[in-house]
Amino acid sequence: MNAQSLIDTAAKISSYIHRTPILTSRLINNIAGAEIYFKCENFQRMGAFKMRGATHAILQLSDEQKAKGVVTHSSGNYAQALSLAAQSLGITAYIVMPSNAPQVKKDAVRDYGGHIIECPPTHKDREETANRIQVEKGATFLHPYNDHNVILGQGTAALELLEDHSDLTYIFAPVGGGGLIAGTSLAAHYFGTNCTVIGGEPFEVDDAYRALQSGTLEINETTNTAADGLKMPLGDLTFPIIQQYVSEIIRVDEEEIVVAMRLIWERMKIIIEPSCAVPLAALLREKERFQGQKIGMILSGGNVDLSNLPF
Repeated sequence: MNAQSLIDTAAKISSYIHRTPILTSRLINNIAGAEIYFKCENFQRMGAFKMRGATHAILQLSDEQKAKGVVTHSSGNYAQALSLAAQSLGITAYIVMPSNAPQVKKDAVRDYGGHIIECPPTHKDREETANRIQVEKGATFLHPYNDHNVILGQGTAALELLEDHSDLTYIFAPVGGGGLIAGTSLAAHYFGTNCTVIGGEPFEVDDAYRALQSGTLEINETTNTAADGLKMPLGDLTFPIIQQYVSEIIRVDEEEIVVAMRLIWERMKIIIEPSCAVPLAALLREKERFQGQKIGMILSGGNVDLSNLPF
């Protein structure tokens, strides 16, 4: 994966995604003591950056593969992203979802044309069901983040950010499975000018922070965080990229996530999900280090359950 592959990816997916706006807030800048440029992927099609990676992954398939459809297992944004990307490209998407997935997410997947196959709510059952669909339908499995084509797709958000603001000194992004921050770090490496990438991660699911310390993939003992989009562990493809190109990961507690989320809702008048607030929470936690800097921040998505807000 190099600079040209990111440029090519951006060109391939451009007609299927939104080039999302970049917003600023004078009040939040004053609080942080820095100049922050928010890349608003909460305004992306289906409401999150994952539309980028899902679209690119599908576009890389052969005609024969496209004819047989794609399959994934997800209860979150990737389920919606793959469904809408597949619908946009005229192919079938089979989405394995746990039986306890929120009804609002199941409804969204169906609205985007995805065919839901429910399974018991364990990772083992999700994988086994997805494997069965692969065999029965001949569908191609597409991983939500541990896939080079997905990583490249996610990196186009930061590429767009740097095209508009080439002099950023830092970019902050949330860390879950690592697809977004891996792609972001590649974009910063190839298209930034001494641009440092920093991850934000909840203390409750800090496997990426610990992995950077230990040099090996770690697991999470708990997933007790409001940032439900960041509960998945790093992948064996995302981790080496993060090791090489991400400077550090700042951990935040649950109260800091809620404060940052509420700040964006109230001051910027836009809806973001808890996972999306983690990078701002990370910046505010250690804001003394970043005074006067020009900072890009990926607002990853806005698919929040309005009946279950954390404030």
